[in-house]
Amino acid sequence: MDEEKLDALFAGAHYDIQLYKLYEKQIQMVMEMIKSNLIDKFEALVAKQPKEPLLIFEGLIYSYETIDKLACQVACVVKTWGLQPQDCVGIMIHNEPSFIYTFFGLQKLGIPVAFINTKLTGQSLVHSLKAAECRALIVGPDKELLETVTDAMPEFDQLQIYVHGCGQKFLPDGMKSFDDLMKEAPAATPSRHLRSGVKWTDTCCYIYTSGTTGMPKPVYIPQLKAAAGCSVIQSLVEVKQDDVVYIVVPLYHGTGFLVGFNAAMASGCSVLLRKRFSAREFWSDCRNYNVTIVPYVGEVLRYLLSQPKSELDGVHKLKALVGNGLRMDIWEEFKNRFKIPNIYEFYAATEGHSATLNIFGKPGSVGRLSPFYSRLDPDKKCLVKFDHATAVPIRDAKGRCIRVEIGEPGLLLSKVPDHFKGQKIYKAGEEATEKKLVRDVFVPGDCYMNYGDALVLDKEYFLYFYDRLGDTFRWKGSNVSTTEVANVISSLAFVEDANVYGVTILDHEGKAGMAAINLIPQAQLGDEELRQLYAHVSKELPKYARPLFLRHVPEAVLTGSFKNSKTELAQQGYDLCKVKDPVYFIDHENHTYSPLKESNLSTFINTRL
Repeated sequence: MDEEKLDALFAGAHYDIQLYKLYEKQIQMVMEMIKSNLIDKFEALVAKQPKEPLLIFEGLIYSYETIDKLACQVACVVKTWGLQPQDCVGIMIHNEPSFIYTFFGLQKLGIPVAFINTKLTGQSLVHSLKAAECRALIVGPDKELLETVTDAMPEFDQLQIYVHGCGQKFLPDGMKSFDDLMKEAPAATPSRHLRSGVKWTDTCCYIYTSGTTGMPKPVYIPQLKAAAGCSVIQSLVEVKQDDVVYIVVPLYHGTGFLVGFNAAMASGCSVLLRKRFSAREFWSDCRNYNVTIVPYVGEVLRYLLSQPKSELDGVHKLKALVGNGLRMDIWEEFKNRFKIPNIYEFYAATEGHSATLNIFGKPGSVGRLSPFYSRLDPDKKCLVKFDHATAVPIRDAKGRCIRVEIGEPGLLLSKVPDHFKGQKIYKAGEEATEKKLVRDVFVPGDCYMNYGDALVLDKEYFLYFYDRLGDTFRWKGSNVSTTEVANVISSLAFVEDANVYGVTILDHEGKAGMAAINLIPQAQLGDEELRQLYAHVSKELPKYARPLFLRHVPEAVLTGSFKNSKTELAQQGYDLCKVKDPVYFIDHENHTYSPLKESNLSTFINTRL
């Protein structure tokens, strides 16, 4: 091997050695964690430290012992329902103690739990329950949740519905008060024999794909994977009993539960819960409860950054933030303003079997993928050329996938470990799992998972998220990166967030760009701001990538996992009969974005877009 190739192979090797040492540490922890499943870990902690605080919620402290007693009552109630092993029960509960003790109560019986997104309504809710084949639904103590479930009840096909926080006389027909049943249930610990048949490959819970570009799909989370999740934060921060983890993302999300809450199952620490995330109250919560670790996701940190500056911004005891989705454009500003010691950004997928991790503080990076580390990595990963229209790999003349060059966006593939082969990913037909797999990638018979996202490497082999391929669209013969356009628009001082998507225009190939934007507090979208928007996108984006339409939304339209939701926005498009928010079109004649009206819509559509 010549010197140039050797230099390329070992470029940044000191980073790779650090990463591999962390991997070895994680493997040791995982092997320790999977000696028992989550419910066994919880019960062991109850026996070890019954009076220690597990949950902090609305000023109240719930000890490990208290949560266990409530979980035992849940198990005693559910035991009378006649469920069979591996029958599923859905829970639709906000971030509050009833989520945790309901989950553990069901786990005491070996019953898989479907984590239902609390933002779902109508057909999306019905679909999620049916997809997991839920035999019953337990609803949290929330008026809006109760109303949502009540509205969808006619579509539930006699699903049994139980409600926390409400007496029977206040519930509509067809629902039962879980509170009333709990009052009559003893707190006796169910026999472990009831779950003695649960295997590592059996389902612990279902966590749904985000539904950003379609209906949510329930992902199998086997007992093995759920237990292994305890090692994520523990391997990075070495969580101790006196740490406090603040979960600001939903518990029904992988980062909230598998990464965040599981830190307590690994260490015996405390978890601070808030029913709904509040950017305004976040830092006071951190100070009041001595928060040390925060799992994050999506745009949560951007919302914190948009809050008015305070002399208390850096006053806290945080040791680390762990999560994904922190954009490069705010990384340094956020870290410096709030004096964050460590930010650990990772890339993963709910249905995935591997992940990448940035432990180096490299702004915007999600990890490394160097030639040297690729030789060490047991979960082989690669970036390959792909078809933008189908999000599947492009093959060479021999039928093999083609690796991308440095700086070229590529589809992320990860080799499926032998012990995962043959396992279903989704609770759906075999075709759903097969669709995620890519076979004969580099040699006959090999099998990789298609993560469905485009990532890109820089010259130092640091890896960056580039785009979700389902969100990339073609216009004027070119591929438009929604993330790139969103970052450009969001860099304007008055814009808090931009959600970019493609919309169909009759008699035009591809999809035209549209951006739903929401503004920082007290900002207005007036004539001057619209001119700035036009000038900014004209300067920073190629013509084909400039949004033809703007939609001014009062707040970001998000999925339950704090990711920008595009499905409904794209379906509504610029149809003024469906969209009640102000809509604007790109007005080249006046160098601005002008209000779109029925009177000028056809004229604009018929111009040279």
